[in-house]
Amino acid sequence: MYEPLLKHLARFIRITESEREILISNLRYKKVDKKGYLLKQGQICSGNFFVLSGCVRMFTITANGTEQIVQFGITGWWISDYHSFENNVPSDYYIQAVEDSEIAIITRSVCDDLFQQIPQLNNYFRKMMQRAYVASLKKIELLLCTSAEDRFHQFTTDFPEFVQRIPQYMLASFLGFTPEFLSMLRAKNKSVNNS
Repeated sequence: MYEPLLKHLARFIRITESEREILISNLRYKKVDKKGYLLKQGQICSGNFFVLSGCVRMFTITANGTEQIVQFGITGWWISDYHSFENNVPSDYYIQAVEDSEIAIITRSVCDDLFQQIPQLNNYFRKMMQRAYVASLKKIELLLCTSAEDRFHQFTTDFPEFVQRIPQYMLASFLGFTPEFLSMLRAKNKSVNNS
């Protein structure tokens, strides 16, 4: 059941068989139906969530009442509200399944013990945080320094299978424009590709 997580770990660190057993015994498994929640705004985030299968999104509701997606998590990705998780404060975000998903959870209650029992996990999560930080900077750069059309082309080039997988309005929210604008871009691309 946890094979995708164990394979992901093996790409970055080596753990012993006994450490692997300790990790597995401390993980929680959760099946989340499409549109089900791992976290709702106002709750304290109690876990680091690894997507074993499926797709989830992290979003907030803006002052004008629209959803703003800040992150997706697909198979093999971690997702969490780390501010809420680390500081034990209510979250500003929702984490919701975009499709039926299976999640491995490391809860706050076992996190520190796991890091002591499996020191290599510290290295692993440091690497994951570094990767997340780089991805965040890249997204900020795209939002601030490129046109909406260039953002769309960059994202569809980098993640073509992902673009086909998520609803259009969610892609638009993530990229920072309206679904109508995204429809216009797709129509424009289609006409260019057909000429």
